[in-house]
Amino acid sequence: MTQSTLKLVVTDQAFGNTRHEQAAAQAEAADFAEYQCRSEEETRSAVQGAHVVLNNFAPLTRRVLEVMAPGAVVIRYGVGVDNVDLIAAKDLGVRVCNVPDYGIDEVADHATAMTLALVRKLNRYDAGIREGEWKIDRMVDGVRSLRETTVGLIGLGRIARSYATRMAVFGCRITGYDPFVNDDAARAAGVEPMSRDEVIASADVLSLHVPLTPDTRHLIDADALTRMPAGSIIINCSRGGLVDETALSDALRHGHLSGAGLDVFEQEPLPADSPLRHSFSVLMSPHAAFFSNASVEKLQQLASEEALRGLRGETLRCRLV
Repeated sequence: MTQSTLKLVVTDQAFGNTRHEQAAAQAEAADFAEYQCRSEEETRSAVQGAHVVLNNFAPLTRRVLEVMAPGAVVIRYGVGVDNVDLIAAKDLGVRVCNVPDYGIDEVADHATAMTLALVRKLNRYDAGIREGEWKIDRMVDGVRSLRETTVGLIGLGRIARSYATRMAVFGCRITGYDPFVNDDAARAAGVEPMSRDEVIASADVLSLHVPLTPDTRHLIDADALTRMPAGSIIINCSRGGLVDETALSDALRHGHLSGAGLDVFEQEPLPADSPLRHSFSVLMSPHAAFFSNASVEKLQQLASEEALRGLRGETLRCRLV
């Protein structure tokens, strides 16, 4: 393979520019192309013969992966790779990488901000004032002190631990479950280890920090929501498919949950007919928890550096498959 045959493709991006990516291609005299693919067919056409592919949300199915160059490298902008068929990638010899070490503080900040707003019921005060109300008891039915709040974590990775540190400052009790983290490591992070069921059943605030896999899809379903304490809150800045949105809407409508902070959804953009749009108990953002000027710059830089290693045939930094 000669350098002149190399091809680097960006399937889709939401950053506004691809200067780092273009610089990586230029450094190896590779052809460069960028798209805003949404469908499988658009993506399949875009990556035909590509040696390195940078991907955001476009679907990388078996049909897409099989038209890439032999030994191609896929780099996902971000941590999760649930839009990539990893089994097919392994079968086809396509190497898949992610960027796990950017935006950690941003996501932890975002989850914390959502938690504080919902525990303090700022959304309800705001809505009440806009409707002409002023009396507290007509806007809220009580507010739990943060110092009397148990925050439960499902998953104890870097973002979860950063979020735990922030919430501990407010005097919250922090519990958590992660089958891949031993009890001593959890305690060292300021987290009281528990079983998953115990975390769910005792959390006034339940925050999710796990990848979306067949085993974690709808991890929080109707049964799990029923087992959460009355008046509790759920925070999801990880992956939308972790929560059964129909069950969540029902729990909010019936008042079992007092609120939900959602940065991610099962379908994005959130469908116009989603009942979540009409619940004043839901605080939503458009998959933006990672976003800051600094984090976006770092994400593109790290992804492009990995792309350059892929073009050069060097050892990949964050290979998953």
